[in-house]
Amino acid sequence: MTLPGPLGTPSRLTAAVLAAVAVLVVALQGAGLAQTGTAELRIPAAGTTTLLRLLVFTGLAVHLGELAGRRLAGEGPRPRAWSAPAALLAAAASAGLLLLFTAVSGLSPSVVYGLREGRLVLVTANAFVLAALCAASRRPGLAALPLAVAVGAEALRAHPETYQPLVGTSLTLVHLTAASLWAGTLLYVLRTMRLRRGGREVLVRYARTAAGAYAALAVTGTVTTLRKLPLDVVLSTAYGRVLLVKPVLFGGASLLALAARGRMLSGGDAQAPARVEVSVLAAIVVVSALLTVVPDPHGIAP
Repeated sequence: MTLPGPLGTPSRLTAAVLAAVAVLVVALQGAGLAQTGTAELRIPAAGTTTLLRLLVFTGLAVHLGELAGRRLAGEGPRPRAWSAPAALLAAAASAGLLLLFTAVSGLSPSVVYGLREGRLVLVTANAFVLAALCAASRRPGLAALPLAVAVGAEALRAHPETYQPLVGTSLTLVHLTAASLWAGTLLYVLRTMRLRRGGREVLVRYARTAAGAYAALAVTGTVTTLRKLPLDVVLSTAYGRVLLVKPVLFGGASLLALAARGRMLSGGDAQAPARVEVSVLAAIVVVSALLTVVPDPHGIAP
């Protein structure tokens, strides 16, 4: 995305600032707006929690996508590594979630660390620190293991329910991994293509592997929705209202992916729709962060 700057010159900085402001507003105000008129209990510090979870998801996607993208890049120059800073960002955000939990609950840190939520967030923070150390080492691929631990901890944290917790955890594990790979790898591929001023073959290789992530997202997202959201409360709950945005964005990203594939097959430039696609995927990450803080609608329907 570019906006007109002085004398009609595209200003990427202006676009980036506006996008960051929009994300900040949605993260801080989205949960409250979605709960308007629902009579659901307000989640303490929902805006700050959303922002911190957004940073966790972003760090995970960037790091995991870079690991996958390096395999697709093949020979040639590669963009500067963002994996270590991304992992540190996610670790700092996880630590922030721990501090926020302590402040909101009024409990001491030692008590928070003993709770299920506190333990899992602590595991996530430590896993990202270890991933950052691996990324800065001579064998950055080793970061895959601590990243897997972080995804597993997040999947467990997201499903504390007593009804079929293993099913919910497994669905989130696959969903979060697939989403991170789709968005993060595409970002790395586009950065590689920009550096090489071309590199169409990298995008072709990505398109071949992205189909699996797409299928996993579609299946796990559908099953999770049917499990967690009774149809008669779709519009009367914050979870339902936020969730309605996700398939719309997912459909848009799908159309853009098809457009990029069509251009590749015809020998045209597929970078333009791919750039918009990664922006839509970023919006999906924001919505996903919102879904982690709005009330769980399970059991609301009589």
